[in-house]
Amino acid sequence: MSTIEDLQEELEKTRLAYQMALQMSQFKAAFLAKSSHEIRSPLSSLIGLHQLILSDLCDSPQEQKEFINQAYNSALKLMKLIDQIIAVSKVDCGTNKLNYESLSLAAILEEVYSLIYLQAANRNLKLNIVTPDPDLKVYGDRRCLVQLMVNLIDGGITLMEEGIIKVTTSSIAESQNVRVEIELNCFGEGWQKTPSNNQSVQSNSLEEIAAIAQQIDLSPNMKLLLSQTLLEAMGGNLELLDLSSQDKPLTRIILTCKEAPQ
Repeated sequence: MSTIEDLQEELEKTRLAYQMALQMSQFKAAFLAKSSHEIRSPLSSLIGLHQLILSDLCDSPQEQKEFINQAYNSALKLMKLIDQIIAVSKVDCGTNKLNYESLSLAAILEEVYSLIYLQAANRNLKLNIVTPDPDLKVYGDRRCLVQLMVNLIDGGITLMEEGIIKVTTSSIAESQNVRVEIELNCFGEGWQKTPSNNQSVQSNSLEEIAAIAQQIDLSPNMKLLLSQTLLEAMGGNLELLDLSSQDKPLTRIILTCKEAPQ
């Protein structure tokens, strides 16, 4: 009897392992597809910009030089975008080892605030980070934790027209985890959209393409995906809840992090 029970237990473990492997495979495929799409759109704009310059559509040599300079700066921004995707991919596959340490959550959030509060202020948005208990510590890689929180808040800023960004924390004693909640006045569907560029680059004017190229940045959807990847690599979890009503946008992003051992 015990042999049958042992066999059933092993079969259940195998089934669960297969499901986890399948989910991970699907996640990585989605990550690759979204990364490719994220890069393709701004790259298309850069190609269009160069095509119009090469077609002698500039009014003067000075204007041509200005647009070439804009294209160069945009290419540098695109390279940074690619570098960020590659860095997160290396963490995900284990090529880049994380530096795990016990970290003060208050210090982490203070650094996050210093890096992102100007973006919020420039959009007339209020960033309210409630200071956690000074003794509350998380276990993870400092650089990755700061980066993923900045990415999520920055993505929210992109989607918000007005309101408050509120960050709160709590300890989940029974599971030895720390919960970080980021509340944003935006609709949850905005996080699911990927950038699209269905227009032929030849159909845009030089000024339009230059404006698009200057706005190269990760979409909120990609920032969410990269943050999820980083957090899961540290044994955490990310959940996005759309609590919006018809006329009141509200999204809550819940981060579950490992609490540092005492």
